[in-house]
Amino acid sequence: MGESGRGESSRPTDLRFGIRDLVRLNPVPPGQHRVALRAGLSVAVPLLAVVLLDRTSWTIYAAFGAFASLYGRNHVHLPRAVMQASAGVALVSAVGLGAVFAAVDGGPWALVAVSAAVAFAGSVVSTVLDWHPSGPLFMIFAFGTVAAAPGAWSDVPTALAVSTASAVFALVVGNVGAVARRTPRPALAQLRSPRSTAPVRYLLAVGVAGVVATVVGIGHPWWATVAAAAPLSVVGRDHQALRAGHRIAGTTLGLLTAAPLLLLELEPVPLVLVVVVLQVVTELLVARNYALALLFITPMALLMGQLGAAQSAGSLLFDRGVETAIGAAVAIGLLAIEHRRATR
Repeated sequence: MGESGRGESSRPTDLRFGIRDLVRLNPVPPGQHRVALRAGLSVAVPLLAVVLLDRTSWTIYAAFGAFASLYGRNHVHLPRAVMQASAGVALVSAVGLGAVFAAVDGGPWALVAVSAAVAFAGSVVSTVLDWHPSGPLFMIFAFGTVAAAPGAWSDVPTALAVSTASAVFALVVGNVGAVARRTPRPALAQLRSPRSTAPVRYLLAVGVAGVVATVVGIGHPWWATVAAAAPLSVVGRDHQALRAGHRIAGTTLGLLTAAPLLLLELEPVPLVLVVVVLQVVTELLVARNYALALLFITPMALLMGQLGAAQSAGSLLFDRGVETAIGAAVAIGLLAIEHRRATR
């Protein structure tokens, strides 16, 4: 679910952007259609498998394991396999931690605290291993979604097994082509220094967004933490400010595309097929324009949630809009404070 990407590095600016910046289309990356098809297949098979087994409550575990396919899209052969494997381990760990949290029913404030810790740890791992897309976005999303669902201790091994199987399948799909073509094996990337302000920034953004969303109390506070983390996944404060603008504009319009799909109240199998189509389209667009991709990311995320536990379409749309605004506003506030300090 291409929630993240990498921007170009730049010096801090005045953090302002216009309509032209919001609608600008970047060039199509080479091989983007292959990335999209791999992502679609990696999501389709695990989700259809658990639905056909009549275990729709397992779909959140399968979906987050499949997100390993989203990593290393610009890498080939062994480097991509290593990146997807490490991301898969991180995602499975986040799912497992979420299942444990759901079993102990830690409560909303503990959820905020652990989400912030996951953001910090995920950022460190992402920096050291030089993940692409960078940052802990999908780990935060996985932990928050699983942790907020009703759970018992018996669900923990299931969550680990299903998410692991899904991640392994994504790893196979992402790399079988390179093995079949016997692509030359480039050297692995060197580990990077963990010394960076990024983990602290994620910790602050996710923590503050979680606190505000929990105080507001409308539900789904982990959506606010995801929205706060998303802008920080690109490089440069000006790009991050633009990403926050994309997040708000794209989600707002994405609610309009999500509404009719939610109101259809699709059965599980056709719902999964719609999610797969949305995933493929997302991967085709996310590198071109993040706001445009959110027209498909937003309904995809909401429909996936309906697989696990159906909820009122109206409340889902309202919560998604408000939580996104909270998270993006927190990210913009953090950027504004940093900019002010940098320009003194």
